[in-house]
Amino acid sequence: MLAAAESCTGGAVGKAVTDIPGSSRVFWGGVVSYSNEAKTALLDVENSLIQKEGAVSGAVARAMAWGLRCRSGADWTVSVTGLAGPGGGSPLVPVGTVWIGWCGPSGVPEARKFSFEGGREDVRCAAVDAALAKVLEQILDK
Repeated sequence: MLAAAESCTGGAVGKAVTDIPGSSRVFWGGVVSYSNEAKTALLDVENSLIQKEGAVSGAVARAMAWGLRCRSGADWTVSVTGLAGPGGGSPLVPVGTVWIGWCGPSGVPEARKFSFEGGREDVRCAAVDAALAKVLEQILDK
């Protein structure tokens, strides 16, 4: 089973998966943890981690994937946290920065940083595509 923890994509990963007929056989469900409070309450991401690393970070993406794996029992989890814009960016974390995390049967969460161009919807669509491609790549490698 696959489960998704989403922030900047707002449930679009889950929608993309459930657009496929028969997806109920492989998709546990998803959590939209848009706010830091939701990440803490729903995914057990430590507030201190968010404060130290920032919500848009590899550490938080890994914690989201791990937290959902613990809560769901899914074999695979994928997480997305990023800045879709148009505002909110900084020189260190510009708009278009997205971290995608995943956790598989090994129980070791991982994450990768992506930088996407374009407007808000462009960034969100690219993040969904990258998240699904990354988790599929990981599943096929195992």
